[in-house]
Amino acid sequence: MKKPVKIALIILAVLLAAAAAVWAVTRSPQTPAEQHAEPTGGAPAGTRPPGESFFEAHFINVGEADAALVICDGHAMLIDGGNSSDSRRVYSYIKNHFVEHLDYVVGTHSDEDHIGGIPGALVWASAGKVYCSSDKGGTKAFENFVKYVKKRGLSITVPKAGERFYLGSAEVSVLGPIAFSNDPNNDSIVLRIVYGKTSFLFTGDMEREEEQDILASGAELKSTVLKVAHHGSNSSTSYPFLREVMPEYAVISVGENQYGHPTEQVLSRLRDAGARVFRTDMQGHIVLRSDGRRVTAEVQRNEGADTLAASTPAPTAPPKTSPTESEAGEGNYVLNVKTGKFHYPSCPSAAEISEANRREYSGSREELIGMGYEPCKRCRP
Repeated sequence: MKKPVKIALIILAVLLAAAAAVWAVTRSPQTPAEQHAEPTGGAPAGTRPPGESFFEAHFINVGEADAALVICDGHAMLIDGGNSSDSRRVYSYIKNHFVEHLDYVVGTHSDEDHIGGIPGALVWASAGKVYCSSDKGGTKAFENFVKYVKKRGLSITVPKAGERFYLGSAEVSVLGPIAFSNDPNNDSIVLRIVYGKTSFLFTGDMEREEEQDILASGAELKSTVLKVAHHGSNSSTSYPFLREVMPEYAVISVGENQYGHPTEQVLSRLRDAGARVFRTDMQGHIVLRSDGRRVTAEVQRNEGADTLAASTPAPTAPPKTSPTESEAGEGNYVLNVKTGKFHYPSCPSAAEISEANRREYSGSREELIGMGYEPCKRCRP
């Protein structure tokens, strides 16, 4: 073979080998990790959710209290849990919706009507991270909350404004509190959740002072859905704040109360903003779903209720004078393990419990509720 021809064949072989190597690299299958890798920090806010994605915000009817379950792509977050007496209801709700793990549990602040029922959720579901605006509290309800957090091997984290995390393909931003005060309401954790082109704003019980702090921070507030702060109290949902949020939907978590919640002033502001208002006192559980472009609503009852009607304050309940309370002794109860109720020992219903289902208990009312028991409606322990 002549030398020039031999050199040409060698060059051709080298070129073919290089081309084959490039083809093998570009065509080789990805590892599972490479196939499912996500950009650092999660999906950019406002992008279209993946095809199999879904988002739901459940506003649980816990009366004059707050509790919401947010589910996105199979991941779940509980925001508040109602009063201690709502523990069993929260337990049942998340169980009935097949939520066995809560990626995040958020107690927006330390008041009982927000953290009292969280132990019920932690009895049923495991949890990833627990947030609260404080890791200290002087109430039995807060101590019970801490106890059940510790039982799950967790501790309370106090988040900072500006922090972000992901729940499935939804981005969650912590907007407040910006400055802490001596008022738990104005220390409420405020969260804005962005899913596709829709957004949900959860406000705890924040009042005008915290609203002003967040407005001054320049944070993005415009949201499709607003969880109205402090059960519709006139101390919250000011016009300057509402003008920035401009919600299409507003949810008021409220029950029978002596404060006139939701107040006519707040209802008037929501009416002026053109928001469609939902209320748990009139409509029970409320579920808002997003497909990333628009939000649809489902209510438990009374879809056509006049939710902008003013509330009539409930009469103040007289103090208990029933002899059953003094006879019982502080912290002594009778349990019915079959019905899940607890009673004062002198309650007529307690006398009817069979020996097989009867248990004596000495301890706090909050502990019983945290264990999933419900107070008897007859003796009202």
